[in-house]
Amino acid sequence: MFAGTLTKSADTAAAAFTGMIHSTRFDIAIQLEARTKMSERSPDFDVTAVNKSGRKVRIGTAWNETGNTTGNPYLSMQIDVGLGPFRVNAVQSKVAREAQSDDYEIIPLVSNCTMKSGSISGELTAMDADNAFAGYVANMMFDLDFMLIENSFKTEETHPDYRIEVSSPKGHPIRVGSAWMAKSNRTGNDYVSLLINTPDGDLRVNAVQNEEQRGGQTFSIIPFVESAGQERSENTGLALVS
Repeated sequence: MFAGTLTKSADTAAAAFTGMIHSTRFDIAIQLEARTKMSERSPDFDVTAVNKSGRKVRIGTAWNETGNTTGNPYLSMQIDVGLGPFRVNAVQSKVAREAQSDDYEIIPLVSNCTMKSGSISGELTAMDADNAFAGYVANMMFDLDFMLIENSFKTEETHPDYRIEVSSPKGHPIRVGSAWMAKSNRTGNDYVSLLINTPDGDLRVNAVQNEEQRGGQTFSIIPFVESAGQERSENTGLALVS
């Protein structure tokens, strides 16, 4: 569960990019400093931060990359702040690219690990404004409050309709998943398909309405069951531009 922002610096600056990374446990200022490449696949940047003692330390590396399907440039980063290495990407929305902005958003890399839903409880409630939802999902190991925010990065039909966000200790939004509006082929009823990134892997759940809830603002979150009339979306994962 990581998020953040990066801003490209002026060509004369010591750091090529400056920004922040956030999780539910920390908020850390970072810099990307150009480094000498030893080979084509060597990192383009060192990721540095200042520790509690005021010492600058190297916490990771980053590469300049280009999207295979979009052709858009992005940054691939591997970072370790003492909790084990994690991978994120820094990307630009279509609006940011068209505006020739120097701002990037840090989002999780696609996860290949799927967590079995098991016993899950949760609820999703439509908000009165901004086309957003508030909700929670919980089991015996975790209890997560989150928001569904309309996905401003959506430029294709396959991209998620919503970003799932939680807050860091300082209140910065952290993207932890994606959500799609869907319709059951069996019943014709609308539901919300959610993919939430947890420390144990990606959790698939659906938010559905029973007969009493239908037409209201409240949805019940249930484990994803592929054979129970809820169709698995092909748009899974935390896609780079979603």
